Amino acid sequence: MRTPVIALAVLALIAIGILFVGGASPFISVAPEKVFHWGPLDVTNTMFTSWVVVVVLIVIGVIAGRGAKLVPSGFAGAVEAAIVVFYDLVVNVAGERNGRRFFPLVATIFFFILVSNYLGLLPINNVIGLTEPGLGEKQPVLQQRAVAGVDFAYIPFRPEQVDKSAGEKVVEAKEAGDPFSGVIAPYFRSVMTDVNAPLAIAIFSFIFVEYWALTTLGPVYLTKFFNFGRLLRFNPMGIIDVFVGILEFISELSRLVSFTFRLFGNIFAGEVLLLMGTFLVPFVLVDIFYGLELFVGLIQAFVFAMLTLVFAQTAVTFSHGHGEEHRAGH
Repeated sequence: MRTPVIALAVLALIAIGILFVGGASPFISVAPEKVFHWGPLDVTNTMFTSWVVVVVLIVIGVIAGRGAKLVPSGFAGAVEAAIVVFYDLVVNVAGERNGRRFFPLVATIFFFILVSNYLGLLPINNVIGLTEPGLGEKQPVLQQRAVAGVDFAYIPFRPEQVDKSAGEKVVEAKEAGDPFSGVIAPYFRSVMTDVNAPLAIAIFSFIFVEYWALTTLGPVYLTKFFNFGRLLRFNPMGIIDVFVGILEFISELSRLVSFTFRLFGNIFAGEVLLLMGTFLVPFVLVDIFYGLELFVGLIQAFVFAMLTLVFAQTAVTFSHGHGEEHRAGH
């Protein structure tokens, strides 16, 4: 008896979801949408959501700080436990001295990406915003909600406000009484679905890794990329040193690409899955995707932070040994 009951319950959920929850056909946009202007700055939805993430992290820090005790408990205790566990992990990888240096950046990367990914799973994303018909900037806009699977978001525009470059078919359809549905430009969207966000974090990661290596090893670290010692001594093997240095330099820069598109690709693909799952089979299929994205959001934050830590540790240890060999050779 259980199997038929479960099957009927699933079918009922699918029917209810399609009739009363499922929205209009999702519009997949790789580029973030502009939602408002702040002076000369065009603020996109991913930029606005990143500000919200920063505010959330600050609020968490303030609340946890006020509740800090010798024996913490409750919310403050949970926050402290998460930080201590992550700190211990960093120290186990990099050692006490380097761990203290690396922890602020690595922890910031981890918790910012994690909160960004999880905030992007909330139901406020991609459903609250303005409608964009793509007909210029003069038309008025009106945001409505989809009810019973019917999209009621429309543009109540008049013929004199229509961008003529968009064609006259829209005007004819409006005069004939046909509704025109616009594309929703949401106020909230997962931060990492904008390629600029993971790229910015990757650039910060790259800069700090090189900075830590230079401050630890000094100019000797640059011989990893520009090793002309044997070539200047007219040793033919110096050509190999130069070639290896070029490869090392390209490998160092390629991290920017791999870091960026690993995070962007996984989070953007997850957003598409959630949008399509909500549209096709609400309440059932989308729940599976939500469970998957909870895991992916954590793993991607952890991978980005840990790779930064590993590359930083490699830069200040392996390169140091290379430098010692370089000095011994002289």
